[in-house]
Amino acid sequence: MDAGINPTTGDLTGQRINTLANAVYIRLMTPLGTWWADPTLGSRLHELRREKDRPRVGILARQYAEQALQPLLDDGRAKKITITAEQPHNGWLTLQIDIIDATGNPQVFRQPVRVI
Repeated sequence: MDAGINPTTGDLTGQRINTLANAVYIRLMTPLGTWWADPTLGSRLHELRREKDRPRVGILARQYAEQALQPLLDDGRAKKITITAEQPHNGWLTLQIDIIDATGNPQVFRQPVRVI
């Protein structure tokens, strides 16, 4: 078990979590291509900080998250990943990530994404 990370602040929570939660967080929050050991790890979600809060940004966020999390399906850590974007148009959008892990257990993650 790894130390938990608060997806809003990036701080440690003091709780222990499973490694799938950290894998999701790292894959979403690391800018694509910036990790020296694996240039394919990461997402393009950081690019949305410069985008206006339009409906197409929610679609882009969902696509970027799907691309970033695809390796979890490829290596068998997840059986199914479903991503939806909630966009209240207040400068943030929230990705809800529903994952069926390798053991068949459902897990839900919520990741906030800053937009203009």
